[in-house]
Amino acid sequence: MRTSLRNTALGIAGLTLAGGAIAAPALAAEHAPTALAAPVAAASVDNDKLIPHGVRGEQSRIDLSGEQTDNVKGIIAATKKAGMDERAAVVAIATALQESKLENLGHLGDRNDHDSQGLFQQRPSSGWGTVEQITDVEYSTTAFLTGLKQVDGWQDMALTEAAQVVQVSAYPDHYAQWETQAAELVAQHWNS
Repeated sequence: MRTSLRNTALGIAGLTLAGGAIAAPALAAEHAPTALAAPVAAASVDNDKLIPHGVRGEQSRIDLSGEQTDNVKGIIAATKKAGMDERAAVVAIATALQESKLENLGHLGDRNDHDSQGLFQQRPSSGWGTVEQITDVEYSTTAFLTGLKQVDGWQDMALTEAAQVVQVSAYPDHYAQWETQAAELVAQHWNS
């Protein structure tokens, strides 16, 4: 049953086959996370709502620039506009942290995963949209959330499983490392 739902979600959202997996190793040295830095100030995380299944594995953290913080706020705004809750924003932000470190990446030349671009490393050739669309924060977030909505029971899945069904990454467990920071960012910016 889950396989047919996964295939439906993939078909409807026009999802990528590698989800940034090839670009991730090339970007790793350039965008290496800082492990376990101090938590975001003033972010009170409601674990029951934002991290209902607990975190898996060691957590990573990066310091965010103003642009990255603006992208967080854009993801949250698009999540609200899509009528989805804080947990959906946590999944989306953790996914964007893994795929692009919340940087709206253009074409990376030889380091590119085929034609993956934007916050979620979506591919025009896989039906995500045009380059202009997938590098637009609201559009790319909405496309990701459309895929997530198609996953039956995503709310009851661990973050990394829900993100993987949409992204289809060669490194499916890598999304898990961003759950704590994503939850803190949602707690900090959801009502701002």
